[in-house]
Amino acid sequence: MPMTGKERAALRAEAHHLDAMLHVGHQGLAPAVFQALDDALRTHELVKIALTRTADVPAKDAANALATAVAAEVVQVIGKTATLYRRNPELKRKAGDPPPWRR
Repeated sequence: MPMTGKERAALRAEAHHLDAMLHVGHQGLAPAVFQALDDALRTHELVKIALTRTADVPAKDAANALATAVAAEVVQVIGKTATLYRRNPELKRKAGDPPPWRR
């Protein structure tokens, strides 16, 4: 089920303070990028991705391709930075704990 506007806005606010966890360079969307993104989403749920100037794919296209490949949702794309979200129901959560991307 797609995210609502309020959910997307809340995730955008959370992502503002995050550093990029994944960098896409001149090799583009190589299989290693998809694997690294899948691992990052599994443990953090909210991941910021930076595309370098030498990346051969536009940021929106890269974000959509990455999101489709790992079953995530694009939260936002600004310039050469994209933010993706995928909830992981297997992560252990306790009441009052911060979300996994803040840890």
